[in-house]
Amino acid sequence: MSYFFLSLAALLFTLSLLSGSTSLPTSTTTIGATYSAGTAATYAMPPTPEKVAHAVAALGLRSLRLDASNPTLVRAFLYSNTTLLLTIPNQLVPPLAANRSNALRWLYVHVVPFYPRTKISTISVGNDPLEFSPDFSTFLLPAIRNLHLSLRDLGIRKISVSTTFSFISIITTPFPPSSAQFLEPALDTVVRPLLQFLRDTNSSFLVNLYPYNLYKIRSEIPIGFPLFQEHPFGFRDDLTTGVRYRNLFDMMVDAVISAMAVAGYENIPLIVTETGWPSFSTDPTEIDANPIYAELYLKGLLCHLRSGKGTPLRKEGVSETYIYELLDKQMKKGRNWGILYPNLTAKYKYIQFSGSYCRGFFDMLIMAVGQFLVFAFLRVGLSSGPSILRFRNTQAPVSTRGDSAVVFFSRGLCCESTIPALFKSQWCFDVDSWTLNRKITRSLAV
Repeated sequence: MSYFFLSLAALLFTLSLLSGSTSLPTSTTTIGATYSAGTAATYAMPPTPEKVAHAVAALGLRSLRLDASNPTLVRAFLYSNTTLLLTIPNQLVPPLAANRSNALRWLYVHVVPFYPRTKISTISVGNDPLEFSPDFSTFLLPAIRNLHLSLRDLGIRKISVSTTFSFISIITTPFPPSSAQFLEPALDTVVRPLLQFLRDTNSSFLVNLYPYNLYKIRSEIPIGFPLFQEHPFGFRDDLTTGVRYRNLFDMMVDAVISAMAVAGYENIPLIVTETGWPSFSTDPTEIDANPIYAELYLKGLLCHLRSGKGTPLRKEGVSETYIYELLDKQMKKGRNWGILYPNLTAKYKYIQFSGSYCRGFFDMLIMAVGQFLVFAFLRVGLSSGPSILRFRNTQAPVSTRGDSAVVFFSRGLCCESTIPALFKSQWCFDVDSWTLNRKITRSLAV
């Protein structure tokens, strides 16, 4: 009987999320994507800048991040509504630090011919430069200051300057977020002086943040947690702050916010410059790199950002988030992260990168019923003596992480059982999430 009440509680809890999931968005988070020069290099003939600009406009993305600034791409966004975040390659950091004239020279090529007709909001000096070379710690702040002063010399005051860090290479521990700190020696040599500069210039802290990568190295994280799959037991509590986390993205963001607070700079705006989930990997052990999970992550992320809820430690949330990345590689090598195929067609036909759509009532009802039935199956399995109860997803490999059964139901779950007292073959619940005609079917063969 206790299992019945447990499953009923799960159903009621999920139904209680309905009102919040269908509310109008109040978020001010800007959603964009990253155009990777490394990915473009895998193309025999990369798409023209004009085609890239058209693809970004067709997706309805408000911003585009160039991880290596390219003047021809910047030119393609003249008079558009797309805002650009430019990145200076790591190898240029020492020359920029050595002489302000080098910073001016770079600006005369990448910014001055186009701004303000092309909207440019931020320039990142390097992309994870400390990982690229630890010796850059002595060059990074001088390069950032030289670029900032050069912009002022040119009378440009609305473009901010910062640098980009990788979450895993700069944060000590992601959980609990309240215990997170910046790694030494980068904290004293680079991060704290940078935070002071960002405060003085009203600029943002930039971080590449991948729940997928953290999930891969932390075996205790269940698959539903990074995929925004809310259910009664999908949470982690920070006992120090009393905060409850229901997704890995918020936990990682708050870890950065906590680390900034420990350093004495808790109100610096935060921009997530890269985040995403791979839809393909040439590594056969990466079964979680598949289009089903990638779509779940992106849908969950977009819905969460549009909800206006922010994170537990920062109600306004992050100011900008850039999905990694715009295009798939043309050659299948490593992982593919793109939201567009190499021919520039959309990979995820039912993800809206603009607008306000999140999970509707029927989506949440399906999830709620699915959780109720999963708990019911578990109840039968536990009360019927020795048996085997396993879950099989019909569209993606099965993860062995703890709450996978509940997560998989949101896509399509088959429960195969060898409990002859209840049924002799298979119950399947197929949720067709690729169209708006959602359906649940039950099959029971004797």
